[in-house]
Parts: sequence; C-alpha cells; structure tokens
Amino acid sequence: MVREKRSPCLSNFKFTVYGLRYFYRLLGMNHRIVELPSIKAPKKLSVVLNYKECKALFKAPALLKHRVLLALIYSAGLRVGEASRLRLSDIDSGRMMIHIRQSKYAKDRYVPLSPLVLNGLQRYCKAYHPVDYLFNGSRRGTPLSTVGIQYVVRESVKKCGFTKGISVHTLRHSYATHLLEFGMDIVSIKELLGHSRIETTMIYLHVAQSNRINLFSPIDRLYKKV
Repeated sequence: MVREKRSPCLSNFKFTVYGLRYFYRLLGMNHRIVELPSIKAPKKLSVVLNYKECKALFKAPALLKHRVLLALIYSAGLRVGEASRLRLSDIDSGRMMIHIRQSKYAKDRYVPLSPLVLNGLQRYCKAYHPVDYLFNGSRRGTPLSTVGIQYVVRESVKKCGFTKGISVHTLRHSYATHLLEFGMDIVSIKELLGHSRIETTMIYLHVAQSNRINLFSPIDRLYKKV
C-alpha cells in the first residue's frame, strides 16, 4: 500500500491502515501487519507563550486556587497528571524543592520551588485548607482531576482572548523554552523535565530565542564587506 498524490487525505489514509492492522491482528495474520506502511507523525513546533501572555494567563482566573495552580504548573514544568497528583508533603519549603513522584517512565524527580509560587501557595493553603492533595477536587482529600485542570486552563485562555492552540502542556513547553532563553543548559532542562532522552528536550532549541538576538542574513554582511 502506497499513498500517492491523488489518494485520500492523510487522516483517511491513517484510519485505513489502522483498521487493516486491527483486522489482520484479529485474524492472526501478523505477517500482513508488517507489510503495511508506517505512518510518520507530522513534525510541528510546540506552541509557546511569550512572557506577557504567561503573566496575563496567571492573572485570568477569578479564584486564587486556580491562579496559583497555573503559576505552579508553569514554574515547575509539570505535566497535567503530575499537577493533579501533587500532595502537600511533596512541597519542601525548607529545601525549596518540589518532589514529583512516579511520573512518566515511573521516575521520581525534584524541581526547584519558586519563592514567588511558595508565597502564593501559603496564601492559598491558608484560605482553602487542602487535605492530603495540594489541589483538592470537589471533595476534600481527593485530587483535582486532570479534566478539572484542563477546564481551568481552557477558561483562562478564553478570558485572555488568546487564539493560538493552548493546553495545559503549553505551560510545560513554555517553561522549557523560557529556561533556554534565560541561559540554562539543555542537559539541566532535560533533568528538570524528566525526559529519558536528550533528543526529546532538544526540540526546544528550535523554538527558543536564546542567543538569537543578533540574527541577520548573510547577504547583509556580504555587501557590507564591499
């Protein structure tokens, strides 16, 4: 099977291949699965918020709880599941670290706790009195769900009037990109993000503007020398 120029769109092509794979698997025809073409994922750069957009997003929610939640996710580069599972005991204000437990790849890691975010967390805890989990759901002692966190981000984006596609993960992308722009090395960022491979982290090199202040075209320098 080869997708030619006049064949259906990529999404239809993908569903056809996936359907055939499932069909062959049911029939035990694994040799036919191997013969099917691989489908390459499109290479797209991550959506990243600029500094002004980040500040606007953190101010957007009416509730202190939600403002602190968004700031914390960005400040620590958290995945949505990591933010949902954070417990009060994971915030180490003595060492100014956040303990992220058994996340992707079943790995633990520590990330720095921002003094600004700690101040927000203290105000939030004093007002809301969370139990066990840092951000409780509808019932105290239960975690705020990933769906709930996604709702907070979605409503905040609407309030800001942003038109680019922004999700919870956009805050993690922005965290990594901004660290690069502020001069942190790529290996340190890899550890903070909890990536298993440096190649995954290096995608942010294509987005960050660090060391790109004096971009120019070679033709300008060419004629300058004449």
